[in-house]
Amino acid sequence: MNTLLLSPVTWDLMIDSSGNIAVASDPYSVAQDAASAIKLFQGELWFDTTQGVPYFEQIFGQPLNINLLKAKFAAAALTVPGVSSATVFITSIIGRNVSGQVQITDNNGVTTAANF
Repeated sequence: MNTLLLSPVTWDLMIDSSGNIAVASDPYSVAQDAASAIKLFQGELWFDTTQGVPYFEQIFGQPLNINLLKAKFAAAALTVPGVSSATVFITSIIGRNVSGQVQITDNNGVTTAANF
């Protein structure tokens, strides 16, 4: 499955060598979609408000719990079609900005990583 390629630094669209919007393909596209699911706030996806990480409900305003963060991030990654397992690594927490990497294994047994 293809998806629009996002810059791992700015999370903005990228262009290819021809000046067109770049597209990511499998297996990276599935890992990038998992990283996007981690960035999604619960209630933000207008056509399915049950999806996303419950940042406001369970994370913000609470004592920092790395295990809870990892569990919620992995659960979000598992909602992406084609993801059979997900492992989350937190690399930085500065204020309310969390950075890390999600490593997913797809239904074909291929493991790929994407930063969030």
